Amino acid sequence: MQTLKHAGLASLLTAGLLFSGCANMSDTDRRIGTGAGIGAVTGALISGGRPGATAAGAVLGAGAGWLYDRNKKRYYRYDRHGNRIYR
Repeated sequence: MQTLKHAGLASLLTAGLLFSGCANMSDTDRRIGTGAGIGAVTGALISGGRPGATAAGAVLGAGAGWLYDRNKKRYYRYDRHGNRIYR
């Protein structure tokens, strides 16, 4: 029972750190981080957990996140007041 309480506390603290760590990120940082995370998980699943493939998946995912961000930014601009305007 004591182990279950410690695991619950650890997961609560980890979730708090994850959500507060992304609070001040820009859209670009958020998209690149999401791509790296998805790529790392995919690389680990495909390779059976080998570290090299996991790292390669993270790098490819970060690149894909950056490309996705560049594509999204083609469709909006900012006006003189700093408001985002979509085309």
